[in-house]
Amino acid sequence: MSAERLKTATYDDLYTIPDTMIGQIINGELIAMPRPSPRHAIAASVLGIRIGGPFHMGEGGPGGWIILDEPEIRLGKHTVVPDIAGWKRERLTKLPETNWISVVPDWICEVLSPGTARIDRKKKMPLYAQFGLPYLWIADPLEKTLEIFRLDSGFWIVVSVYSEDDIVRAEPFQEIEINLNTLWE
Repeated sequence: MSAERLKTATYDDLYTIPDTMIGQIINGELIAMPRPSPRHAIAASVLGIRIGGPFHMGEGGPGGWIILDEPEIRLGKHTVVPDIAGWKRERLTKLPETNWISVVPDWICEVLSPGTARIDRKKKMPLYAQFGLPYLWIADPLEKTLEIFRLDSGFWIVVSVYSEDDIVRAEPFQEIEINLNTLWE
């Protein structure tokens, strides 16, 4: 193992990667990934719109949430960038002045790509559980699936798995319906 591999990444290392990449630090490792493909971006964008309107803006829904696309989140010494994240407004009462948010979200959605699936499942899922994230959704545009997870006693429980053109009412956003077909266009 090289000396470079043993170096623990710091936040300043995120500034060394090209602007066309997304940088994260997980377990001391700097992970740089290309920007999402159009298929990935459609799934994330549509989910953000469907959830953001009723929950962030209160349009046709209960409001009370802050929903952000690709926020930088600091979890202890780790810095992650999920595709979408949401906080109940009573938990994130003010946006920070920093690039990152250090309040653990109430919900995260990761949209898988062939290059990110292993990182999202093997590295980020355990990290999210360790920090007590209550809900995690994993959308896979290639497989056309949406998996809903809830944290229970430190372990991820599969609440449900949807696919293709299912109509979804999923916690913590069960007040709205999401037609999965709109995510796979």
